[in-house]
Amino acid sequence: MELVRWDPFKEISSLRDEIDRLFDSFFGRIPAVPSEREVAWHPAINLEETEDKFIVKAELPGLKKEDIKVQVTEDGLIISGERKFEREEKGKTYHRIEMAYGKFQRMISFPAQVKPEGAKATYKDGILTVEIPKSEKARPKEIEIEIK
Repeated sequence: MELVRWDPFKEISSLRDEIDRLFDSFFGRIPAVPSEREVAWHPAINLEETEDKFIVKAELPGLKKEDIKVQVTEDGLIISGERKFEREEKGKTYHRIEMAYGKFQRMISFPAQVKPEGAKATYKDGILTVEIPKSEKARPKEIEIEIK
């Protein structure tokens, strides 16, 4: 009798293929290469609060500064843009496309009012950083009370 080494990852891969076949038969085949209706995506964000401002960081790798739009109101922030799909070129063969393409929009509400006119945005190494100062009403005030 020959000893055969068991590979659990091969079984997981087979299970994944079977699940893919089930989904394909139920929902229909999804094209491997995005068409004109590219897949929607939502960039990951962090929202940080300091004493005097909010700092929003958004992961936007592969985008040019010109493809990003930032709008600030007293209540929130809207980041929108588009990552365009590289059109097929002759001689290229795709075996897998997992990167998301298409238009995106993220709306972030602030827990306190801000001053939109003081907002600043920078974009470096695929990270958009937006700093928005809090309005005077939203800043914590410390009042010393006399004890009688």
